[in-house]
Amino acid sequence: MSDLRSTFGFHSIPFTRELRDQDQLCFPFLDEALAGLLRAVENRMCAVLLGPAGTGKTALLRRARSALPEARYRIHYVKVTDLSKRDMCREIAAAVGIPAAGSYPLLVRKLQERFDATATAEGVRPVLLLDESHELRPDVLGMLRILTNFEMDSRLVVSIVLAGQPPLRKLLDREDQEAVAKRISHYGQLRLLSRDETQTYLAHRCTVAGAKEPPFDQRSQDALYETGRGNLRATDTLALKSLEYAALAGKSTVSSQHVLAARKDLL
Repeated sequence: MSDLRSTFGFHSIPFTRELRDQDQLCFPFLDEALAGLLRAVENRMCAVLLGPAGTGKTALLRRARSALPEARYRIHYVKVTDLSKRDMCREIAAAVGIPAAGSYPLLVRKLQERFDATATAEGVRPVLLLDESHELRPDVLGMLRILTNFEMDSRLVVSIVLAGQPPLRKLLDREDQEAVAKRISHYGQLRLLSRDETQTYLAHRCTVAGAKEPPFDQRSQDALYETGRGNLRATDTLALKSLEYAALAGKSTVSSQHVLAARKDLL
């Protein structure tokens, strides 16, 4: 990896997950999705962020966390897995910093008490970010209605943001999830990048890493798009591997042949 720095003039390795929130590239459709999430949270409501794998949902959640001032909000992040209601409550309890022991009803009560104390005694609004929410079981998703029900459903205390792949929308459209779906005030949608957006993204990531010019020729950029199809995760992996191949060959510019070699090695 040190060869990448010397070969291409990087001060850090590009196309890794280690990207600061302020260094993320802000396309208009990403800004629009972020603004919708923030409006929902500011109104103490719940929201959903949908998008295929590799479109930057978790990165957008990080931007949302950074945009919500700590003086007004307490953000809790949980990465969802295929868990029972009790085990999911335990995951959320660990995230909010309370004992994760006890039965399911007791855990729900503890969580509601913590959220209520955060909002009243501490004067900040609790926000729960549930990533990979398409993995939620239907009964676990239904539990979220209980977590947001305070004083016979007369108070808005905690905001929940669900982020997941398209199956999450199908889950919310189920008849038995109508009560949960009605609590969603905003649906944000992410998509794959276009060809032009992919080229802009490649240049941005190289600039952030310290390069004066992106070391990809036009044909290599086309090859990256044709292979990755605008998927951020796939583009990152392929671009980094292509840089490695070019550096090993002693080249300061990535060609389409380096991209094809990287693709063969990865796939």
